[in-house]
Amino acid sequence: MKKYILLLFMFSGTFSIANAQGNGEGRSEKVQALKIAFLTQKLQLTSAEAEKFWPVYNQYENEIQSVRKENKSGDMLDGEQKLLDTRKKYKDSFERILGPQKLNTLFIAEKEFRTILIKRLKERRGN
Repeated sequence: MKKYILLLFMFSGTFSIANAQGNGEGRSEKVQALKIAFLTQKLQLTSAEAEKFWPVYNQYENEIQSVRKENKSGDMLDGEQKLLDTRKKYKDSFERILGPQKLNTLFIAEKEFRTILIKRLKERRGN
């Protein structure tokens, strides 16, 4: 529990610094670093798992970002289907590395991170 609170505190402080920066590129890098720390903590990766997981996850993340960029102004359902197809494509790779339980935790943690990030952005814009 202490680790979780520390991680959230670190997340808040780093996000504040990232938000204070003027350029979007620095902010994106900070958010990415926070996401890595968040997922590592949530998944409780061993060093062997992390060594295998992060290269595959980075490739997966790049494909997800490409799909989102391509479909920004397109059909919403087609975009969601492409995202789902990409997730299914990587499911077996992730499952071999993490196992089925941690695979579910991965997708839940990604949603949780996104929710926290959106909440923080809304708070910032509100103040």
